[in-house]
Amino acid sequence: RICLSRAPPAKSQCRERCAEMVLFLSWGRPSSHQRKACVDTSGGVFNYDADYRGASSSHRGGPEAEAALSGGGFHVNRARVLLGSGPDTFRRAKAALRAWRHFRLGWAFVDPETAPVEKGTKFCVCVREILPWVMMPLQIVYVNDIMTSGDGHAGAGRRAAEESRPSNHLKACFGFGSGTLRGHLLAGEEWFSVEWDQNDQVYYEIFSFSKPAHLLSTIGYPYVKLRQKYFAQESARAFIADVTSQQSPT
Repeated sequence: RICLSRAPPAKSQCRERCAEMVLFLSWGRPSSHQRKACVDTSGGVFNYDADYRGASSSHRGGPEAEAALSGGGFHVNRARVLLGSGPDTFRRAKAALRAWRHFRLGWAFVDPETAPVEKGTKFCVCVREILPWVMMPLQIVYVNDIMTSGDGHAGAGRRAAEESRPSNHLKACFGFGSGTLRGHLLAGEEWFSVEWDQNDQVYYEIFSFSKPAHLLSTIGYPYVKLRQKYFAQESARAFIADVTSQQSPT
């Protein structure tokens, strides 16, 4: 590529441009060394505007909130499934989410040993695409852990979140939002949660907003959106199977 400016670009600018075009691939299941290299190469730099940082936590804002994301060029994807009912189901679902069992898909995984669900944790999502595996770096932006009292207000000492969500219809909610880092194919956030509502029902929910952040994802964006929907369906199916398999016999 020819640079037409009088002065050559600074080394830091060159590194940033190269990092934006990096694609982390592996012909076999990515090793711990490869996953660490993916996260380290990202530099811990988010690849989407700070104005949208944590925006996935406010997705219950309704059509206006989604319209704001769409206006920013993001595609919104969501899925919500019933897991069961009662406190035991919520407890099992919360433990499963902390252990990343919603990513136990065979063709996609996150290593729970290197990705504790805590604000600031950087981790790597590994997805097998046709032949190679693709590794994509992210960082947990916030964690919500809410247990409400009988009147619907969040109990003291039970909220760990940067962005609180409406809880007047919930008995409890546990979830976290992850933002994409430099080197990810997409730019945006994804929220995973388990919620126990006032009707005693426990739900697993996925919400994401994203747009292409790489030439390949721009060219193949229709395929990317289909894969997002497929992941949501398969993740929900795997999560239901995991949570229900832990039920005690009655």
